[in-house]
Amino acid sequence: MIKNELLTTTTNNYHRILQDVLSAAGIEINGKNSWDLQVYDERFYKQVLREPSLAAGESFMDGWWDCERLDEFFFRLLSAQATDKLKDWRLIFHVLKNYLINLQTIKRSQKVATVHYNLDNQLYSYMLGPTMAYTCAYWKDAVTLDQAQNNKYDLVCRKLGIQAEDTILELGCGWGGFARFAAQKYGCKITSVNISEKQVAFAKEICKNLDVEVHQADYRDTSIYNPNKLKFDKIVSIGMCEHVGRKNYYEFMRVVYEQLKNKGLFLLHTIGNNKTILSLDPWINKYIFPNGAVPSIKQLGVAMEDFFVMEDWHNFGADYAKTLMAWHENFQYHWSELSDHYDQRFYRMWIYYLLSCAGSFRARDMQLWQIVLSKGKGQPGYQRVS
Repeated sequence: MIKNELLTTTTNNYHRILQDVLSAAGIEINGKNSWDLQVYDERFYKQVLREPSLAAGESFMDGWWDCERLDEFFFRLLSAQATDKLKDWRLIFHVLKNYLINLQTIKRSQKVATVHYNLDNQLYSYMLGPTMAYTCAYWKDAVTLDQAQNNKYDLVCRKLGIQAEDTILELGCGWGGFARFAAQKYGCKITSVNISEKQVAFAKEICKNLDVEVHQADYRDTSIYNPNKLKFDKIVSIGMCEHVGRKNYYEFMRVVYEQLKNKGLFLLHTIGNNKTILSLDPWINKYIFPNGAVPSIKQLGVAMEDFFVMEDWHNFGADYAKTLMAWHENFQYHWSELSDHYDQRFYRMWIYYLLSCAGSFRARDMQLWQIVLSKGKGQPGYQRVS
């Protein structure tokens, strides 16, 4: 009897501590608002206080708790910086690991392709739609996701001033959506590079009748995709920098610099952190983007200063929340067709991923940057495009 009372008291203490943290964000445990969390397993309290990020995600996957509007829950939590009160001492290990080890070597960089990008293409086709764009859309003057993604592709082309006679190098081509768009609309020649076998196969198929070459290679393997050491008029990287890593930003910039013509332009499209941090969110790192790293302004600035002139830095991170919500809507709509291939735990993992990220971008906890860089050698001033 005494043992049971102690257990109950301890659980109540964990409940009280967590409620104090959440109250700062206007969130109630088992409350009536759509952003309040509903707890179904009391083990949740102790676990989430011990290991906030990983335990919160894993316990959601296991059905220990739920929330009607998970995106709003995270928006409120992060806007109020409530999670700053939770100390996860296991993060010290992750920080040291990232500091001491290059987690994005050519060999280690393959892990994210295996875990994430080599999932069934049907999943991504349903979620992303015809553009197959797995990066932030540009919602200016757009109503639908397809319009917003095509806006983004066209924005990149206009910022680079792409012409029919241009040669373009694309580092990290995804499923080939940008290469297809740019080749069809602007008539340019594109060399695209990616490490994911399934993405490369898909990209080759949708670009097979266009002036596009798609290579399965790491961006550092220039001998594979550029054996003749050509110089390109324009270079673009959309959504790959998040897999480059802090120990490789300088090398990434050097590779781009060496392959760009003196009067060429480079556009970098990447998620950005407000602060320099040395580890990715533990749950995202384990289940979604292994060995990923979101750069800060400082990290990119140090890496590029030996090579480039910064011509333009455009932030439209608020558009990512809307993009993620559109992906979530598509995923939900097609779940009945996907449920034969994926179990309920995967379903909960995926919606947690999409909606927690939507809340994070809505809270402006993360940003989306398009950065235009030049070598600055005798070039006229760059005219910004929006």
